[in-house]
Amino acid sequence: MDTSETKQHWESIYASTPVEQTGWYEEQPTPSLDLIDECNISKQDRIIDVGSGASTLIDQLAEQGYKNISAVDISEKALQNLRKRLQKKGLSDQVTLINKDITQSSALREHPPVSLWHDRALLHFLQEENARDRYAETVQNLVKSGGFAVIAEFSPEGVDKCSGLEVRKYDSSDLSELLGPNFILQKQFDHLYTTPSGGKRPYIYTLFQKV
Repeated sequence: MDTSETKQHWESIYASTPVEQTGWYEEQPTPSLDLIDECNISKQDRIIDVGSGASTLIDQLAEQGYKNISAVDISEKALQNLRKRLQKKGLSDQVTLINKDITQSSALREHPPVSLWHDRALLHFLQEENARDRYAETVQNLVKSGGFAVIAEFSPEGVDKCSGLEVRKYDSSDLSELLGPNFILQKQFDHLYTTPSGGKRPYIYTLFQKV
């Protein structure tokens, strides 16, 4: 799909499905929070979460006191939902919402360097090689030296489709190859996620550091 088709797909999903019923919703994103905690970055360091949807991770990072969070998603509707939730909690000042397709080379060109890149369940939707290349280029350019990338995608044991779209599955060596030699794998683990409807989704969680 091109950008307009992809955007339309996700706008439709978030307009028709309550966030809590989507197949990737986490009430408590413990695996991500644990890896972010291991990075030991300061509360002032910049964090970017790509493919945020209406992720509760954003709320919880803000509640922990992180001040410079960017939430990026192709779906304007998803970000509207997230904005409303953050405003109700008084957390919106700590979060910048960015409605962009990160596979477009200019999408995050003006974004300041970050200490932490987080992606749970975006990369595995990128089927075209050039989209994956632009993803990797964006990570390489945006994460500053010494910074981290937390990436969680469907593992090789995972499903072939999600939300009506085909997915590409990953192991840690695939992710290492994609990010390149400047990103050193620090930690990896398998995680079996249970969807709101009871389905089982095997993920791999990885933590990389840029050297």
